[in-house]
Amino acid sequence: MPDRVLVVDDERNLRLTLREILTANGYGVLEAENGQAALDLLQHDEVELVLCDWKMPGADGEFLLRGMVALDHRPSLPVIVMTAHGTGSNAMRAIQLGAYNFITKPLDLDELLATVRRALQHARLQSEVEELRAERSGRGLEQETGAEAMIGTSRPMLDLFKAIGRVAPTDTAVLILGESGTGKELVARTIHRQSRRAGKPFVVVNCAALPPELLESELFGHEKGAFTGALARRTGKFESADGGTVFLDEIGELPLALQPKLLRILQEHTFERLGSTETTAADFRLVAATNRSLQEEVQEKRFRADLFYRLQVFSLTVPPLRQRRTDILPLAEFFLRRFSARNSLPPSTFTDDAVLLLQQQGYPGNVRELEHLVEHAAVLAAGRVITADLLRQSLPQTPLASDREDLSRLLQLPFHESVAAWEKKLIWTALEQTSGNKADAARRLGIQRRLLYEKLKALGLEPTDDTP
Repeated sequence: MPDRVLVVDDERNLRLTLREILTANGYGVLEAENGQAALDLLQHDEVELVLCDWKMPGADGEFLLRGMVALDHRPSLPVIVMTAHGTGSNAMRAIQLGAYNFITKPLDLDELLATVRRALQHARLQSEVEELRAERSGRGLEQETGAEAMIGTSRPMLDLFKAIGRVAPTDTAVLILGESGTGKELVARTIHRQSRRAGKPFVVVNCAALPPELLESELFGHEKGAFTGALARRTGKFESADGGTVFLDEIGELPLALQPKLLRILQEHTFERLGSTETTAADFRLVAATNRSLQEEVQEKRFRADLFYRLQVFSLTVPPLRQRRTDILPLAEFFLRRFSARNSLPPSTFTDDAVLLLQQQGYPGNVRELEHLVEHAAVLAAGRVITADLLRQSLPQTPLASDREDLSRLLQLPFHESVAAWEKKLIWTALEQTSGNKADAARRLGIQRRLLYEKLKALGLEPTDDTP
């Protein structure tokens, strides 16, 4: 008997089209016009897969998925959600409610058939497991709140949303990989908001921002008198995050001496404050991020292999902006709306030539660079429409011709002044290219991060925050 597919969509023509395609490929097909009709049909008909629209009048895809959980339908029954509204929150919500996959309209028929085949294969394997397990699980949905919703409908972002939807409800440690400026902290916050720990603290530690001698106290806390200047007991970040999530940003910068202590707290969830012999329990979930290759760091003996393996149990890669160009305009419009609202400016938009220019940029600084570009152009526009000419004024200038002029001027200075001025220009350029990320800038310059801090201070370049 062929596998039977239940097609749920309020558009009759699309149901008929899918029936023809699926039947031609050897599947049996049942139809329902909305989520309620599908639930009624599932009460008395056996199907092997559900192909369901997300947005339908009345009983939509979310209604159907929730209803299947409430009716304790077998978890091995795969649901493929299809929609023209491919937002990140929809994708995460569908996956968290048990959907097998999420595909966008207009449908690519080859992709659809391949997804159906994979889903049925997966279901058969899961059925074998279910025969050995009587346990059923159905978890509720944590609604995404706040203005920090992730934006993107490109394939790389939809894949990321689905992965977030799968890992967020668990307590598994997550390692977020990606270039500087891609939004790794936003991913970490989304994981926290979608988890059962959402109502508890989200504690951020930038491992590159503190010297090693202070980082240990910051993470684990200290007792009064533990070291010079320890005038009172201090609660560390792991203790402050009780019941919540600790986000260790730039974990590749974590000093080697502290890595065994982090490994221990990950394995045992206990620690001691500096200057104390008392063991304290810690209830937290760890999410870490890095723009470095930890595998290379392990090979270079700068990162412990055992900690690396513990962290990479589940890893996510945030795609660079150049790999998700269809998201550039929605992101730019979001940043423009937010800037206009914060500054009480009338709503603005981009001209066609400005949109084309936005799409053509390389964005080495990724989403952060796009945000700064839009904000700068919005300041120049002062509420008017943003044109390509305004954007060009906001783009980084190509340094080639000006560098030659600068070099000619520098050669007229005494040697030490000339070297200092050129050094200052190099450091400033590196900071601009990395959107103010000092760790990245130091790597580009081929110097230690601590030396960069010293240079910044000596040359009067030390910014007030992480932007140049």
